[in-house]
Amino acid sequence: MSIPTLMISPDALIKLGLQVSDDIHYQLNPEELTEQTLQRGEGELNDTGALVIKTGQFTGRSPKDKFIVKDTITEHTVNWNDFNIAIEEKYFLQLHKKMVDYLQGKEIWVRDCQACADDRYRLNLRVINENPWSNLFCYNMFIRPTEPELESFKPNWHIIHAPGFKANPAVDGTRTDNFAIISFTHKTILIGGTGYTGEMKKGIFTMLNFVLPEKANVLSMHCSANMGCDGDTAIFFGLSGTGKTTLSADPNRKLIGDDEHGWNESSVFNFEGGCYAKTIDLSEEKEPEIFHAIRPGALVENVTFYPGTNKIDFSSKTITENTRVSYPLHFISNALEPSIGNTPKNIFFLTCDAYGVLPPISRLTPGQAMYQFISGYTAKVAGTEAGITEPKSTFSACFGAPFLPLHPAKYAEMLGRKMKENEVNVWLVNTGWTGGPYGVGNRMKLSYTRAMITAALEGKLNKAAYETMPVFDLNIPKECPNVPGEILNPRNTWADKNAYDTAAKNLAQQFRNNFEKYASAVGDEISEAAPKF
Repeated sequence: MSIPTLMISPDALIKLGLQVSDDIHYQLNPEELTEQTLQRGEGELNDTGALVIKTGQFTGRSPKDKFIVKDTITEHTVNWNDFNIAIEEKYFLQLHKKMVDYLQGKEIWVRDCQACADDRYRLNLRVINENPWSNLFCYNMFIRPTEPELESFKPNWHIIHAPGFKANPAVDGTRTDNFAIISFTHKTILIGGTGYTGEMKKGIFTMLNFVLPEKANVLSMHCSANMGCDGDTAIFFGLSGTGKTTLSADPNRKLIGDDEHGWNESSVFNFEGGCYAKTIDLSEEKEPEIFHAIRPGALVENVTFYPGTNKIDFSSKTITENTRVSYPLHFISNALEPSIGNTPKNIFFLTCDAYGVLPPISRLTPGQAMYQFISGYTAKVAGTEAGITEPKSTFSACFGAPFLPLHPAKYAEMLGRKMKENEVNVWLVNTGWTGGPYGVGNRMKLSYTRAMITAALEGKLNKAAYETMPVFDLNIPKECPNVPGEILNPRNTWADKNAYDTAAKNLAQQFRNNFEKYASAVGDEISEAAPKF
């Protein structure tokens, strides 16, 4: 086994309670981590040379098992709810000691990495992993320091990730034997009992969503972003299945990042150094950049092969629908380096409306933008989850509720202020159904959605005539280049206009019901943007 030239300070491990040994691997490269994974029988290569692994029992995050230590820093600042679940500091300290004791004498992998492309906000991260492929994930997803930076590296935050360690809920304060715990006082994230790599990524994202708005007046966002050749930045918000990754991957624009960003007074910057893309139904035709990123150095999770081959069956849901690949940003041919764009000119809220009610594109007022941002609406269709037989509404505040420690109104008000200061256009884009609900109408053609977004980016929709949609009070363009005019107003696409009106009122009521829990914390401008009957 090769010995890396870079070595971690023994004192750094001793402070964590770990004993220094030859079984501690520091800052290994992807080739070494891949080889070690293969030697340990924990993965295999696919036909393009990417490392394929299984994350075990958990193939996704476990939101009910994510905790934040409730202490003097968080007690009156965190918005405690079903996602931000409090745990006492004594349990954090107890589990920290147990995890360190568990790791003693085992092979462990240590990686120093960073978050935030803008060096004014950059945080140094030290990750301790129980297996090499988890460490490869961290190499791919976080920013990779230079060797001179590593020589003087001092971590601001630690992640300790041990899938094989299980908590005892009866004495450790957890719900089950798996957990993810964030302590802002100790600046440490503990993850145990789960091999799902995304827990590390989202743990850091949750931390940044607390630190940056509170300490640096930076709006943290769950979004993708790209930049045109003239420097105009666009931001895409959207929940899973709305087209966020697909629509931001524009060959004519530079990719800033696909998932997590900050917006300061003069720029938008990526938090990460890589992409974590879904691979279900992946094809070269639909997603060429992601397809070709699956090569040596990439980490593919929970996929299966065609029988008798090592060729991935991207359509298979045998293990999970949440199949994933992580890879460094430089695997994308049009990635922007460094991952910093200008202040955005356009923001797109993507929704997959399976009821067929919302227009394919509409321009929002600042009040409507903040209302839609807090609502974070999309609709799941039959077959996406067990038990769903008809469209089902999903509301996730700020398009990322599980990762927001502060009240959603804080993020929405910051967004509204930045929109007004910078005169940003905000668009609501429905990538879902037209001509009727799921099962009656048809999914909006991707070519039409791309054409509408292109028209918005090029300023062509600024010159269009608009009409107002009743109930939701949305401004709909009457024409758009390369898009049939008859599909722009959704009511016109329904054969039964009365059925459309009923569906619109039903969806509007769902918006209003969902918003009740936020109404007391927002101003009149946001509240008055609610749908009206």
